[in-house]
Amino acid sequence: MGEYDEFAEALFGQLSVELNEEKEIAKLAVKANEDLEDSMKFQRLEDITKSIFPDFKEKVEDFLGVKVADNLQVKFPELDELKKLKGDKVFADKEAKGFVTELFNAVAREDQKKIAELMQQDTAKYMVYSTYAIQYISKITTTYGDYLDSVIYLNKFILSRYPQIILHKQGGPYKSKFENVNSGYLGAVKMTVLEELIHSAQGNLQQINRAAAMEVNKINEELANIILSLDTQTANKLSEYCQLQVVPDDFPFAKKANLFFFLNPDHFLIEQIGPDVMTFTHVEIDPKIGKSIPQLLDIYKRWLVPIQQHHAAFTAMEGMAGFVIENLLKEDKDFQNYLTAFMGTDFSSYQIRKNMGKDFTKTVYEKFGKETFKKIIEIPPNTRELKDPQSYLKKLS
Repeated sequence: MGEYDEFAEALFGQLSVELNEEKEIAKLAVKANEDLEDSMKFQRLEDITKSIFPDFKEKVEDFLGVKVADNLQVKFPELDELKKLKGDKVFADKEAKGFVTELFNAVAREDQKKIAELMQQDTAKYMVYSTYAIQYISKITTTYGDYLDSVIYLNKFILSRYPQIILHKQGGPYKSKFENVNSGYLGAVKMTVLEELIHSAQGNLQQINRAAAMEVNKINEELANIILSLDTQTANKLSEYCQLQVVPDDFPFAKKANLFFFLNPDHFLIEQIGPDVMTFTHVEIDPKIGKSIPQLLDIYKRWLVPIQQHHAAFTAMEGMAGFVIENLLKEDKDFQNYLTAFMGTDFSSYQIRKNMGKDFTKTVYEKFGKETFKKIIEIPPNTRELKDPQSYLKKLS
């Protein structure tokens, strides 16, 4: 087996827990459907969505004071389609987009041969974008919805199977427990439709997030190419200094991949400095590392601007959605049953969970009320303002 084939195998090794979980969910759903009576069949996801969508669209527009597009589509992808969609959610430039699409399609098909070919075709792009494949696909079983380019996607694989599985796991008699689980199922769909409707209305924030993420990926590709161009002696010396796992010289890709994953700013700076790097305007690096890769400090400095824009936009988007969901569904019995039956928590616990974006939105809302959402969308906070909402309020006053 060649080095690229071994790396392709390792990729699926990293995803093995999630892939096994997907198979287990499919198997449990079949078993549950066989055991549950016809009188305890759950309503189709598509039918629930169709019935609640107009009302929820109106609620979002009223609460946000922002128009939701009339041409929104709703799609219900199963597992393979959902994995391919995750590739579309990786914001890459035109040169990289085709590669990302092929990579995610190969992961969806569990095609190790194709992944090894892609690795050989453009090793730098593989090093950057394979991390997204692991990160995004590992969260599919906990992600109910997505929004992208005027389309709301609801995770049919999960939302159409979890209710049966949860009811079945509770054990008989099922009939007495059906109503509560069904209510929780409705609550999950309500929450997801509401969240993605909110995301669809965040136009300027969405654009900033996309552009910043694209710039981060370009910088990471640049770093990957620099590390791949290192001579063997430099790569060995740097790997030893960084105390990385020893890799034989006849595995040059593995050695340099390890270096990239270690020195990638998403890992290296956050591991070395911590999350406070998101508010820094300047970074320094170990001179010995800088001597081996003279371009590294400049790359880190250039990375700071787009990563902070991405972090701020994403945090504001998620925080706004969390705040609106909390306010619009706090009296909703189905949502409360979702928290109990599906999440094992309650609304009080849900409400007090710490969330920087939600806390920021709440502070701004206390001053500006309904105007809050337009202001955050049109004049996004930076990372320092997210931590200190009063500085954002001063900026607006």
